Amino acid sequence: MAKSQLLDCLFFIYELTLNDFENYLTGLLSQIKDSIKIIEELKNNSGDLEIIKKELAKINGLFQVIVNKLNSSNNSSDKYVDLSSAAKFYLENYSFEREIETMSKLYSNDFHRLKNIRYSILKSLNDKKLIEKVDSIMEKL
Repeated sequence: MAKSQLLDCLFFIYELTLNDFENYLTGLLSQIKDSIKIIEELKNNSGDLEIIKKELAKINGLFQVIVNKLNSSNNSSDKYVDLSSAAKFYLENYSFEREIETMSKLYSNDFHRLKNIRYSILKSLNDKKLIEKVDSIMEKL
């Protein structure tokens, strides 16, 4: 009987840990979605470049946290492996900081350049279906 109780207890702890992890991940993904929505809804006005810079830094930081957390958790679920892979690809292949810095000095009020940087950022987030993977995980959690 003691062995059965111990197994029940371990299973319960595992479920709690898994639920905590999924809640934590959902919170991070939700923040990413909020930042993306802010970037999507900008109207290319003066001051938008600072908002883009702030939200992009948030997105990059949150994706880095997710990648680190998924790597350290050794979770081999396909959905998490796919998310981690797509997020790593995004972090390694897309960097808009230099372009934003140049724009802030020279073209921060240029409607077309603001529109183009927003479009480029949103397009990069759709590469490797990263946002689809985020949406899919959020729907299942």
